[in-house]
Amino acid sequence: MSPSASPLISIARVLSEALSGIPIREPVTHVYDPLSYAWPSHVQYLQRYGRGAREVLLVGMNAGPWGMAQTGVPFGDVAMTRDWLKISAAVERPAREHPKRPVLGFACTRREVSGMRLWGWARDRFGAPEEFFQRFFVYNYCPLAFIEETGRNRTPDRLSATERAALFAPCDEALRAVVEALEPRWVIGVGRFAETRLKACMGRYDVQIARVPHPSPASPAANRGWADAAENAFRSAGVRL
Repeated sequence: MSPSASPLISIARVLSEALSGIPIREPVTHVYDPLSYAWPSHVQYLQRYGRGAREVLLVGMNAGPWGMAQTGVPFGDVAMTRDWLKISAAVERPAREHPKRPVLGFACTRREVSGMRLWGWARDRFGAPEEFFQRFFVYNYCPLAFIEETGRNRTPDRLSATERAALFAPCDEALRAVVEALEPRWVIGVGRFAETRLKACMGRYDVQIARVPHPSPASPAANRGWADAAENAFRSAGVRL
């Protein structure tokens, strides 16, 4: 890694390798690792926006099938990633691809609502991405996507206890390394799961932990106006907007 590269690149590479041997059983039949097949666009994200200290680290759950699983970028709705973040690269296919969840990369036309909401808020609030990333960075606790035989997405909290223990250990270690690299004052979970993991592994760090609602369309609160709810949560945590 060159001296000008983000230290997050090494963290991501080590995490991807650590997760490659974790056994995940049925009903999950396919596991996607965009840090492998979408590595070039993930590196673009880290290289462009992941260098230097940050005031606020936002931590999501894991890769969504229409977001990071397609683009390699957290909450990576294709249009927002390409048109606002200005990130685009060739994306390969997973070694084992579910026929109902194809990886089309930046050719994917399906939108990820969570990414539209999160990056759309950042765009509307800060204008240029560089303004947002001066203070914030967005990171996914787990980079993997878990797909059941039916094609349904399975979130990490719904894995078995044994699987969660094997998954969480390297993800916790990577998150701690990210916090050491970025030195944030606030580490904020995007959703309850992420907040729970922050409370579990941030004990030795002098950071303030908080939560903003998850922007998923499965959340009735998010559907009533996620941007306003998120801003209220930031202000309650003491984050100046």
